[in-house]
Amino acid sequence: MGDYVDLPGVRTWFESEGSGEPLVLLHGGFCTNDTWGAQRADLASAYQVLLPERRAHGHTPDVAGPLSYQDMADDMVAFVEKVVGGPAHLVGWSDGGVVALLMAIARPDLVRRVVAIGANFRPSSECFVEPAMLDAMTPEGPDLAFFREMYEAVSPDGPSHWPVVAARMIDMWRTQPTLTTEDLTRVAAPLLLIVGDDDMMTLEHTTALYRAVPGAQLAVVPGASHLVPLEKPDLVDRLILDHLAQDGVDTMMPVRRAPAAGAPDGGET
Repeated sequence: MGDYVDLPGVRTWFESEGSGEPLVLLHGGFCTNDTWGAQRADLASAYQVLLPERRAHGHTPDVAGPLSYQDMADDMVAFVEKVVGGPAHLVGWSDGGVVALLMAIARPDLVRRVVAIGANFRPSSECFVEPAMLDAMTPEGPDLAFFREMYEAVSPDGPSHWPVVAARMIDMWRTQPTLTTEDLTRVAAPLLLIVGDDDMMTLEHTTALYRAVPGAQLAVVPGASHLVPLEKPDLVDRLILDHLAQDGVDTMMPVRRAPAAGAPDGGET
């Protein structure tokens, strides 16, 4: 069951299940909480799982003006403050991963651990394997049919608002996010990046993100695409749960995580 919470930016729909430490699931662009179907039960067996639907997504209405990752991150910060009331783990998929990174940078006091799946830190022209894919996307076209059906089924703005939201989303992907590798050094929460080996983002871009965040971990899932949580749900759930429960990284032959000169054993660079 779900309910609304009134946030400064937008009246936001969310669902909740399970008990334990709070874990916020941040869905991808154009998506609803239905896309977390393969993860909810496993994660709710160990955590209190909270699933907000961001502005212009699912049951949450659109807001006048262009869409931005920063506005959505601000909404989710307000959500954690009001609904959770303290720090939470974040698991974000695609656009949700971008939002999680922005939250970790802006409000480290509210973020425990982060898992970002298929996330990017630069606009589509700089990170997509096929940047021209956006040129073929139209609100009524086949590429967005799956997302259009999800939107029309539950949006409080009604089916007629879909073309507006679709255009705003595509514009956002063309121009955002605009994080730098220096910005990413401010992510203090332990971060796990998960990508398919045939993801929308280039592996080079993902590697740059991985290298920029201090202490980040990287999982490249073989035989998987940008939809890796749906394609390899058992593996993705295990990776998420292992990361959230992890207390430090202890490997036998560390290189990137080797102690700095003069640091005590177990320290990280």
